Amino acid sequence: MAEPNASNVQTRFFLKDIVLERTDKLVEYRKLLNVTEIWVSGIPASPKGKCLVLTNVSSRRWERWGSIELVKSGGRGWARLHLQERRRGESWVLFREEVKMCDPQMCLTMSCEIVEKPLSGMRDTEGVALIAVERLSNLGIALILRFERTGDLSDSSRAIKALELARNMIPQGHPSLFSLLSNLGRALEIHFDRTWERSVLAKCISARQKLVELTPEDDEEMPTFLLDLGATFRRRFEQDGNPTDSDESITLQLKAVKLTPEGHADLPDRLDALGNALSARFDMTRERSYIDAAIAYQQKGVKLTPPNHSSFPGRLLNLGTSFMRRFELTKNPSDIDNAIAAHTKAVDLSPEDPLLSTMLGNLAISLMCRFEQTGSASDLAAAEAAHQRSVDLIPDGHGSQFALLRNIANASYVRFNKSGDSRDLEKCISQYESAATCRVGTPYLKLKVAARWARLLRRHCPHSPQILPAFDMALGFVALIAGLEQTVQGRYSRLESESGIALEAAAAACSLDRPDKALEFLEQGRCLVWSQLNNLRTPLDELRIVDSSLADRVADISKQLENTGSSRATPHISMSLSERIALEDESQSHLKLAQQWDDLLQTARAIPGFENFLKPSPSSALLRHLPHAGPIVVINVDEGRCDAIALLAGQTEPLQIPLPNFSLDKAKKHRTDLKILLRSGGLRAREGEASSVPEGEPAARPIKPLNRAKRDGDVVQRVLCSLWNDVVKPILDALAFSPVDSSSGDVPPRIWWCPTGAMSFLPLHAAGIYTGSSPQSVLDYAVSSYTPTVTAISNRVKNHRAIDKSVSGLFLTSQPNAPGATSIPGTTKEVGSILSMCRENGTRVLKVEGGDVTAGDCLKHMENYSSVHLACHASQDAADPLHSRFLLHNGPLDLATILQSNLKNADLAFLSACQTSTGEEKLSDEAVHLAAGMLAAGYRRVVGTMWSIGDQPAQEVASSFYEYLWSRKEGDSDGGFDGTLSAYALHHAVQQLRHRLDNSESSLLTWVPYVHFGY
Repeated sequence: MAEPNASNVQTRFFLKDIVLERTDKLVEYRKLLNVTEIWVSGIPASPKGKCLVLTNVSSRRWERWGSIELVKSGGRGWARLHLQERRRGESWVLFREEVKMCDPQMCLTMSCEIVEKPLSGMRDTEGVALIAVERLSNLGIALILRFERTGDLSDSSRAIKALELARNMIPQGHPSLFSLLSNLGRALEIHFDRTWERSVLAKCISARQKLVELTPEDDEEMPTFLLDLGATFRRRFEQDGNPTDSDESITLQLKAVKLTPEGHADLPDRLDALGNALSARFDMTRERSYIDAAIAYQQKGVKLTPPNHSSFPGRLLNLGTSFMRRFELTKNPSDIDNAIAAHTKAVDLSPEDPLLSTMLGNLAISLMCRFEQTGSASDLAAAEAAHQRSVDLIPDGHGSQFALLRNIANASYVRFNKSGDSRDLEKCISQYESAATCRVGTPYLKLKVAARWARLLRRHCPHSPQILPAFDMALGFVALIAGLEQTVQGRYSRLESESGIALEAAAAACSLDRPDKALEFLEQGRCLVWSQLNNLRTPLDELRIVDSSLADRVADISKQLENTGSSRATPHISMSLSERIALEDESQSHLKLAQQWDDLLQTARAIPGFENFLKPSPSSALLRHLPHAGPIVVINVDEGRCDAIALLAGQTEPLQIPLPNFSLDKAKKHRTDLKILLRSGGLRAREGEASSVPEGEPAARPIKPLNRAKRDGDVVQRVLCSLWNDVVKPILDALAFSPVDSSSGDVPPRIWWCPTGAMSFLPLHAAGIYTGSSPQSVLDYAVSSYTPTVTAISNRVKNHRAIDKSVSGLFLTSQPNAPGATSIPGTTKEVGSILSMCRENGTRVLKVEGGDVTAGDCLKHMENYSSVHLACHASQDAADPLHSRFLLHNGPLDLATILQSNLKNADLAFLSACQTSTGEEKLSDEAVHLAAGMLAAGYRRVVGTMWSIGDQPAQEVASSFYEYLWSRKEGDSDGGFDGTLSAYALHHAVQQLRHRLDNSESSLLTWVPYVHFGY
C-alpha cells in the first residue's frame, strides 16, 4: 500500500519501465518461453485491468518502457499497489520480485519503478508529451503485431509513422528511448521485407546505429543490438553490393559473438547471423575463406540449438545454403550432400507457412545442383516437387516471390541443358520474365534476371520480338543501381560489374535491323554518371517560361545533388561509431534529395510539352539536332558483331554500317598491344612508378622520353592499319567521303567518333596506312573529334548560347616543377609563347605560373576566363576517377573539385598534359578521364592526350594550334577568345608536327596521342 503525501498537494502515481527476465541457467534448463503481454489490475480508470504489450528484446528478456498513470488523487485519495517496497521516504520505489511459475525449473523475475510526482512539480507539457509518446509507442507496437498477422502494408506504414513521431517527441536520455528505437528498427525491417525500399532500410540502419550508440558497452543487451544492426547492413549489402556494408555487417556480428559467453541462450542465433554475413560476402567475392568460416560458425550454431527450438529449421536452412555455395566453388560431392540433408531436415521440421516456401525453394536449388552434376532422375523429380509445393504456399507479392521465380527459371534451364526439351526453355524464359517484372526484388537482383532473360532470348530465339523489351528493362535497372542517391564514386563502383549490357543490347538491335533502337540503348546505358552530371546542369530556360518556381526548385536540388554526390565521404571500419552515424545521416539526406529530384521530374513531365524532360532522348529527337559540319559515328563492338551507326543532319533515320571484318577480340588485342608498348616505354605511367629522365634527354609528361619506347614489331603501325582497313575506311566509304586536297583551300568535313567498350581506347582519329607507296589515313578525309555520347553534341546544337563577353578570354598556367613529378621546363616556354600571341592579338589573358597559383586560385581564374590552357603533369586515378588530377606546385587540382565549380561560360580547355583522355578498362563506357570530366564541368571543347607527350612536341603543337585560331579570327574580338575552330586548329597543328617527322613508331607515338573532344 502506498499512500500519498499527507499534505493537500495533488500527486500522480506512475508505473514505469517494466522488465521481465529469465534468470534460470540455460545449461540446466532449455525449455522455451515466450511472453507477449502483461496485465495490470486494480486501476480505478480501468476496473477490468489494462493489457500491456511487451517487446521481445531477446529470448530471455521482455520489456515495456514508458509509464502508466495509476491514479490521479487529490486530498486523501489512495493508490492501492500490491507491491513490496524496497525504498521509502522518497518519490520513487524500485520494485523487483520473482514471478511465480507453474514450472518450478523456470525462473522469471519482474522489475519496475513506482513514481509519485506532485502536480506542482511537474511541467504539464512534459507530462503531456510523455503520455503522447507512450500512446504513439503503443499504437506502433499494436500495428506491428497486426501487420505480422495480416500482412497489410498500411499497418506497417502507420506503425513507422507513429514510432518516428514518438522518437522525435521523446526527450534525449529518456529510458523509453531504447525500446522505442528497437521497435522502430523492427517496424522498418518488416516493412522493408515486403517493399524492398532502399530508404526504409537506410532508416532502419540509422535507428539501430543510434541504439548501439546509446547502449553502454558492458550492457547485456549490447550483443543483441549489434546483431540486429549487423543483419541490417547485410541486407543492404545483398541489395546494393557495397563492400563497405559487408565489412560493417561482419565486424558487428563478430563483436556480438565475442561478447556472448559460452552457454548463453542467444549464442546460436549470433553464430548463425555471423555465418550469414560471411556467406553473403563469399557470394560476391568467391573467396573460399569466407564460406569456410561461415560454415564453421553455422555448424556450431546448429549444434548448440535444441531440435525442438523454433529457430532450428532456419539455422539448418542457412547452413545448407552455405554448403551449397561452397559446392558451386569446389564441386565437392560431400558439400552438396550436406546441403540437401540440411535443407531436407529444415523442411521436415517447419510448419506450413510462407517461410516453408523459402525452405522448399532452397531444397529444390540444392537438388538441382546435384542433378546437374549426376543426372539423377530422383533428384530432378524431388526438386520439381519441392518447387511446386513452394509455389503453392507463397502468396502473391510476398518478399520471397522474386527468389522463387528466379530459382524456378534457373532449374528449368538446367533441365533444358540435360533434356533439350524446348518446353523447359520456354518455362525458363517465362519465369525469368516474371521475375524481372515481379513487384518485389531489388534493382540489382532484377537487373541480373532481366539480363539473363534477354541473353537467353538472343541466344535461343534470335528473332523474338521480346528481345528488345527485355534489354530495355535490363538497362532501366542499370540506371536504378547507379542512382543519384549514391556518391559518384559509389555509382562508378556499381557500374564496374555491369558494363557491356548496353553494347549487347545495341548488337541485338542491329541484328534485328533496328539501328534506331541500338542508338537509344547506347545512349541510355553508357556514360550514365557523365549523363547524370550533364542533366544536373541542363539549362532550364524553357521550363522557367512555363513555371519559374518549379525551375528554381529543380536548379536548387540539382546543385545540392551535384555537390553531395562528389563530396560525401565513404564510411570505413576504422571510423568511430559516431563518425559512421554522421555519414549514414548524410546518406539519408542524400537519398531524400534524390527522392525530391524524382518528384520534381514527375511534376515537370506532367506539364504538356515536357513529357520527356531529362529522359534519354529517342532516336528521332537526337536526329533533329545534329551539327551540319559532319556526321556523328557511333561504333558498337560486341562478341557477336561490330557495327557503326552514322547520324547525319537532315536525315530521319540512322545509317547502320556493318563492320564484319572487325571483332571484340581484335579490339581487345589492339588495346592490350598498345598498353604493353606504352607501359614498356614509360608512356603510360601508374601512381607509384619511379619518375626519371636521363641527363641530356628532353622530358616527357609525365615519365620517360618518347625515343626510349621499346619496339615490338611496329605495334602502332599494325593497330592503325587494322583500324583503317576494318573500321574507318568502310565507314568513310559508306558516307561517300573522299580525300580533301589540303592545297586546294577546301575545308574538310568534321566527323565525331563515339566509340564504345574496348574501342574507346583505340586511336580512330589516326587510323591509316603510313608506309608503302600509297599511304592514306583518316586525316586526309576529315577533321576528327570524339564525344562520350551523341546527346552531348545534340544538346550543344540545341542549346547553343554565346559566351558572356565579360569573361571571354584565356587563362594560362604552367607547372614545371610540381612536387613528386619530373621537371618539365618546356611548359614555361610554351605558356610564354602563347601569352605573347595573346597580347599581339589583343586577347584578354591571364598567366600565373608555378607556386604563384593554388588549386583554389586556379578554379577562380577558370570561372573568370572562358578558356584555359593547363601545361602541367596530370594523373589518372583508376580506383577513384574523381581523384584524377592536375599536379600543381601548391597541391593537386582534382576532377571532383572542378565539377563543383560554376563554369557556365566555359569554352575551351587545352590540357597540355599526359593521359588526359585515358579511360579505365573496368569502366570503358563511363568516360572516366579528365577530358570528359572537363566536358562535364561545362567546357564545350577539350584538347587532351591519350598517353604521354614529349615536352618539345607539346610546345610545337600548342604554338601551331593558337596561331591557327588567331589567323582565322573574324572581325574585332573585343579582347575575347573563341575556341569554335579548335578541332580544325588541332588537326592543323598535328599535321604540321606529323609532316616534320618520319613514319617510324617513335614518330607516330609523338603525334597520335593528341585528341579533340566536344563541339
